Amino acid sequence: MSDTEIIDPHYPELIETIIKEWKFGYPFENHKTEESILKMSPSEQVTLAVAMLRWYQQNTEGVHQQNRWQISDAMLRILQRKLPFSLSEILEFLAVFQTDIFLLSFGMNRIAPLLQNYLKENSLTSELQTAVERICQLLDGQGSSQHKCATKLRKLISSGQVENPILLGEFWADTAIQYLQALSESEYQSWLHLLEECTNTNGGKPTAKWLKTVHSYREIIGNEKIKQVLLQWFPLVDHPRTQPLNDWRGNADLITDRNADILKGLVWLCADSDDADIARTLSKLAVSAYRKIPQIGPRCIKLGNACIWSLSQMSTPEAIAQLSLLKVKVKFGTAQKGIEKAFIEAAQRAGISREDIEELAVPTYGLTEVGLRQDTLGDFTAKLMVTGTHTTIIRWLKSDGKLQKSVPQSVKNEYPEELKSLKQAEKDIQKMLPAQRDRLESLYLQQKTWDFATWQERYLNHPLLGSLARRLLWQLEDDEHHAVGIWYKGQLRDRSGNSITWLKNDSKVSLWHPICSSPEIIREWRNWLMEHEIQQPFKQAHREIYLLTPAEENTRVYSNRFAAHILKQHQFNALCAQRGWKNKLRLMVDDNCPPASLLLTKWDLRAEFWIEGVGEEYGADTNETGTFYYLATDQVRFYPLNAPENYAHACGGGYASYSNNTTEPIPLSEIPALVFTEVMRDVDLFVGVASVGNDPNWSDGGPVGRHLDYWQSYSFGELSTSALTRRQVLESLIPRLKKIRDRCSFQDRFLVVKGDLRTYKIHLGSSNILMEPNGQYLCIVKAPEKSSESDRVFLPFEGDKTLAVILSKAFLLAEDTKITDPSILSQIHY
Repeated sequence: MSDTEIIDPHYPELIETIIKEWKFGYPFENHKTEESILKMSPSEQVTLAVAMLRWYQQNTEGVHQQNRWQISDAMLRILQRKLPFSLSEILEFLAVFQTDIFLLSFGMNRIAPLLQNYLKENSLTSELQTAVERICQLLDGQGSSQHKCATKLRKLISSGQVENPILLGEFWADTAIQYLQALSESEYQSWLHLLEECTNTNGGKPTAKWLKTVHSYREIIGNEKIKQVLLQWFPLVDHPRTQPLNDWRGNADLITDRNADILKGLVWLCADSDDADIARTLSKLAVSAYRKIPQIGPRCIKLGNACIWSLSQMSTPEAIAQLSLLKVKVKFGTAQKGIEKAFIEAAQRAGISREDIEELAVPTYGLTEVGLRQDTLGDFTAKLMVTGTHTTIIRWLKSDGKLQKSVPQSVKNEYPEELKSLKQAEKDIQKMLPAQRDRLESLYLQQKTWDFATWQERYLNHPLLGSLARRLLWQLEDDEHHAVGIWYKGQLRDRSGNSITWLKNDSKVSLWHPICSSPEIIREWRNWLMEHEIQQPFKQAHREIYLLTPAEENTRVYSNRFAAHILKQHQFNALCAQRGWKNKLRLMVDDNCPPASLLLTKWDLRAEFWIEGVGEEYGADTNETGTFYYLATDQVRFYPLNAPENYAHACGGGYASYSNNTTEPIPLSEIPALVFTEVMRDVDLFVGVASVGNDPNWSDGGPVGRHLDYWQSYSFGELSTSALTRRQVLESLIPRLKKIRDRCSFQDRFLVVKGDLRTYKIHLGSSNILMEPNGQYLCIVKAPEKSSESDRVFLPFEGDKTLAVILSKAFLLAEDTKITDPSILSQIHY
């Protein structure tokens, strides 16, 4: 038994006094009793702590749990002091910690000081070492803080060697453990010490002390060696887990806290790198870390944040380019804030404006001309050509100009590194161009203008961006001239094909928007693009224009143009993220949610799209987490940027501001025309893509048929602005398609296709189909992506999937006698 076997009767009385004084919410450190305890001698405080421990052990039944908390709180505060505990007393505490998880979770950080103080004057015994190791085993496999505590305890009882902190169960972790086990003992221990330090990664960036500590291990292992290992490990993080988690998350593809801390530390090691491969790998790792797990959320936020921080510290254009990619690919709010901060820091380091940093950092990937890179490898020349926003091609030419069918074997054998670099450039281009396309389209609401010389350098003649800029229309002007032009046959030309010759270095250039021109000019540009078969990277000449309607003039401060639709919530949420809108998933809970909103900082405005969850039955109208499957749409409004936000109950009800100083919405007539049309275009996109009316499987009206009327009215109803644009494009395209033009005609809101078996009416908004003569519905569910004849049809812009679907259905139905799908045939012959 311990040195305090006999407890003075005074201590039970003191314990009762602590219980009486203690009130929930007021910690022990504020009690008068603590003053008397501090006046005790160190040995008396030790005796009191042991008395409290025994009281805690003995009073498990018939005692209010709150009283046990009171005594444990007081006891743990005493343990944090440097007191002369004996070996037997320490072992007694450790024995209780082993059997009481509650006490261990609150008191684990008291064990190290207790042990450390004892070992200053005493030797480590095998009995004490065993007891501490049992505590460490209990802490292993739990959270990050528990692991850090176990690591600290093991260091106190170790002989200088550490154990591998990586936990099995993740593909990258299993691979890393196998790699480490194959090392020599000295290398192995160096890596383990480095990995142990990587578990101590509190905060958003490393401390100077942490950097100094890991520096010595980096020197021993070698930075180049570490880089090569990380380039192997990081891509494996995206692989599924090899073992399920031992908690409610089960097979969820998550990263354990301890492994996440290790990865975070390893990512921090990359911050001083200038290697392009590292920058690309960190970008991919960030995408993997922010990837959303159903019903849980982002996979590992702290790891994604670490990737963004490290990229922000790298001073290379490649790092900025990867941040530009992440800005488009990752829409998680915290990530976007980190990316924006990274851009600001990079701009400050370079001594340029925030607006310029993204433009100046766009890499060329070895392209020496717009859309072209040429590498000579021995007797062969590789031509890497940009053929579209998402497509590239590499052609191999022999020295005599003869085209090769594939990569020459001599190139594979003699120039493996150069070939690898070429293929990597092709992959990078295919990822970067869509990101830059989205950035370019976002310039409409940024009021961006360049002088002609700057624009030529950054866009028109940039080896990568030029492949986008040369397919777009630009507004050109100075004090005396004004024109809209496009690059064609080596020159900027107007819609009549004439060269624009008056441009000077200080002329102004901006991205042209059709709302700035007359319908006649817009029509001429559309015809010009069709005639010259120039496919724009996004809708520009064919961009929908939304003008104020008489109904909106009557409602004055809000628009009901897109109200009363039923949307698929998760698809809507994804579209919001893609278009830069803030949105919160609606759950069937007692909670308030703001509307989906778009912050228009350059205009000092905020646009709101009011929505609410649909349904009342948990589990039927929601998934197992309570998230609504569907939303009902309501008004679109505009407010000053910093006006108080509106909120509505998640399950429905009107919107209102929590602030007493409510701000009235801005009259729609006062919203700039460019802002109004772009916001309404986004809302039209949300409805046009996410509406259940687009889903052919909803022909029965969805759950219990409650939305049958809506589905029918949307699927075959009046055309929206975007659908009207689609009709205009098809009216120009169909006459060019010899195979189906004689079988196609237009009737109100339909493309009519005359087959041999029946006549089909394809709705130009939803792409749903009715069959004549009886108006029977034909359900054709889109097949998995595969090449079809419609894929070879020239379209004047990218991005309208419904247009492509309509064309695909038209080609199919025009030859309905060749259809083999039994589900389609059964409907046609019904």
